Amino acid sequence: MYTRPHFAILPLHFLTLSIPKGTGWRQQACVIPRPIGWISTISPPQEGPESESTPSTSTTTRPASLLSPSTTTEPRRTANLAPFSQFNNLTFDPPMVMFSANQTPSNQHKDTVRNVEATGVFCWQLATWELREAVNVSAEQVPYGVDEFERAALEKVWSTVLKTPVPMVKASPVRFECEYHSTLRLPCNPPMGTVDIVIGKVVGIHIDDRVLTADGKIDVAKTQPIARCGYYDYAVIRDTFEMIIPGDIEAIRHGMEGSVSKHRAAREAASKMGVSESGPP
Repeated sequence: MYTRPHFAILPLHFLTLSIPKGTGWRQQACVIPRPIGWISTISPPQEGPESESTPSTSTTTRPASLLSPSTTTEPRRTANLAPFSQFNNLTFDPPMVMFSANQTPSNQHKDTVRNVEATGVFCWQLATWELREAVNVSAEQVPYGVDEFERAALEKVWSTVLKTPVPMVKASPVRFECEYHSTLRLPCNPPMGTVDIVIGKVVGIHIDDRVLTADGKIDVAKTQPIARCGYYDYAVIRDTFEMIIPGDIEAIRHGMEGSVSKHRAAREAASKMGVSESGPP
């Protein structure tokens, strides 16, 4: 049973709480909304009598828009798909992302983490309003080796940049191909084990032309991404508004835009002029 600790009423009527063990649900309900993305992986080769066809790519660099991976037969690999709301962008030059995963109830690393660390690759896909039911189906805890794509009736499309091809959700309008960088393991309160924070470098991005504006920006009204709130609640994002940080430091503005070339040029120019900067890197 949860017992509320001593609190004080502040002028703005905030409730001040200590954090007893087992009440993390309240903290999660405050840090919202958290964007939901599918992390798809492929298991390392499993030797055995069964085999399935999986794409393998040549070492030759090929335009993704022109060539698809060839198909060969190799030891059996299993596709894995799981939604994560503990996901976020870390930086954009180079583009780095992260997701975190608690261990299973039996204190085992989740299939996603096991596959990423074994193969060195994974993909991220935007979860949208239209795909919400499939997101929920793929969130169920199932035995290792079960193909969540099939369970959720999702068609696969294969990555084209990664050294080991990974299946992706074809219906998702935005998909990242990522190379594994590292894992940070944080200790949890018993019996939780650890939380695994996985970091990856984005090496390929796929965006459906249908969700772009005339000037090439992603239109949130068209993608309608879903996000995790607290408890069993979710949100769908359809509206946005624009605010530009005041000041004349170009590097900050370009950093907010995510423009790599403009941001780099502005920082180099500021460095030569000895301009002091503050704000987003």
